Amino acid sequence: MPAVKMYTTAVCPYCIRAKQLLNAKGVAQIEEVRIDLDPEARAHMMEVTGRRTVPQIFIGDTHVGGCDDLMALDAKGGLVPLLQS
Repeated sequence: MPAVKMYTTAVCPYCIRAKQLLNAKGVAQIEEVRIDLDPEARAHMMEVTGRRTVPQIFIGDTHVGGCDDLMALDAKGGLVPLLQS
């Protein structure tokens, strides 16, 4: 299973929902990068994703996007194959 990295903040319901979905799909470990605690991490996230909202989710080298993007990927059957790649 590829590494899962998620840019988050402390109080983000979308981050929690995304983590719950990933856990339900068998992801045991998520590397969380708290951008509310680290301004450099926020700048890096915006640079690599072009977005300023959280969560921003990476599965391996693939930028999935935010929570809605993750849910849409799962709904069309793309999440499990990506996690198994």
